[in-house]
Amino acid sequence: MSDKKIKVGISIGDVNGIGMEVIIKTFADNRMLDFCTPIVYGNTKIASYFRKNVGLSDFSFNVIADADHANEKRANIINCWEEDVKITPGEANETGGKYAFISLESAVNDLTEGKIDALVTAPINKKSIQSESFNFPGHTEYLQSKAATEESLMFMIGDDLRIGVVTGHVPVKEIAQNINQETIVSKLVLMNQSLKNDFWIEKPKIAVLALNPHAGDDGLIGMEEKEIIEPAIEKAHEEGVFAFGPYPADGFFAGNAYKKFDAVLAMYHDQGLIPFKHIAFHNGINFTAGLPFVRTSPDHGTAFDIAGKNMASPESFREAVFAAITIVKQRREQLELLSNPLKVRRLSRDRD
Repeated sequence: MSDKKIKVGISIGDVNGIGMEVIIKTFADNRMLDFCTPIVYGNTKIASYFRKNVGLSDFSFNVIADADHANEKRANIINCWEEDVKITPGEANETGGKYAFISLESAVNDLTEGKIDALVTAPINKKSIQSESFNFPGHTEYLQSKAATEESLMFMIGDDLRIGVVTGHVPVKEIAQNINQETIVSKLVLMNQSLKNDFWIEKPKIAVLALNPHAGDDGLIGMEEKEIIEPAIEKAHEEGVFAFGPYPADGFFAGNAYKKFDAVLAMYHDQGLIPFKHIAFHNGINFTAGLPFVRTSPDHGTAFDIAGKNMASPESFREAVFAAITIVKQRREQLELLSNPLKVRRLSRDRD
C-alpha cells in the first residue's frame, strides 16, 4: 500500500456559520498533518477574518491553485473565488448559501476527478443554499446525485453507537408514506455492506426501530410494523443481513439495548439523531454510506447562535477528519486484500 498521506478536501460550509472557525481550530494543531494533507476549498480573505477572530495569528494556510500542488507539511487552501464577500456571522442569507455552494462544488469536482481522497463538509444552511444549481434537501442528496448512485445512507457514527435512517430530510407528515419494504431492505443491505467494508465488522448485528409508539402495540397504534417493517426484516434475512426488531425506540435507548448491536436503523431523522446526539455528544460524525467516495461531516449545524464568537468546539469536525482517513484506508486495504487473496491449499493427511 502507498505511504502517501491521504488528501482530505474540505468544503467550508456557510461563511456566516462556524465552519471556517472549526476548520482553523482543527488544523492549527500541527499534529493533524501527521495523518493527512488537508485542502480547504474557500477563500483566503474568509480564512483571514476567522483566523483573527479566534486569535490564531501564528496560523496560516498554504495557498495553492490546484489540489495536485498541495504541500504535505501544511494546511492548504484553494481560492474558489476572488471577489470580496461581506461576512455577517450568525445571519442566514443568500451570500452564505452562494459561497457555501461554490466551495462544495469545487471540492466535489476534485473528489470525483480523484484529486482528493475524501471530502469533509462543514455545515450549510439548507435553505440559504437553495438555487437552480442546488435543489436538494441537504448534502447527502446532492452527493448521491453527483455520484449517480440509486441509494445512499445517512449514517451517524460515534464511539458507542452507529445509527442510519430510512427517511432523511423529510417533513414529519410525509414520513409514513415514504416508508416501504423495499426502502427498508435496501437501507439494511447498504448498512450491512458499509459495516463490513468501511468498518471491518465481519458479521454485523443490526437493530431496526419501530415507527409507531410501543412498536404499534400489536396493531392497536398502527399497522406499519406488521405490514411493512417485520416483512422487510424477514426479507433482509434472505439477503444475508442479521437484522432484528422492530424495537420501540424509547425503551431501546433507555435500556441501553443499542450496546448489543453494531448499528441501528431508525425510521426517520429525529428518531435516530436525537438519541445519537445525546449519546455521542461532541464525538459524533455523519458519514454518507453507499457512495463510491468517502464523505464525512461533523454532526452539528451552522450554529449561527455562536458564530463569530470564538465559542465553537472543533471536536466533532476533527473526528470527521479522522473518520474519513480511517474509512479511506480500510477501503483501500480491503481492495488490496481482495485483489491478492491467499490460495486455498488442501493439506495431505499423510503430512509429518
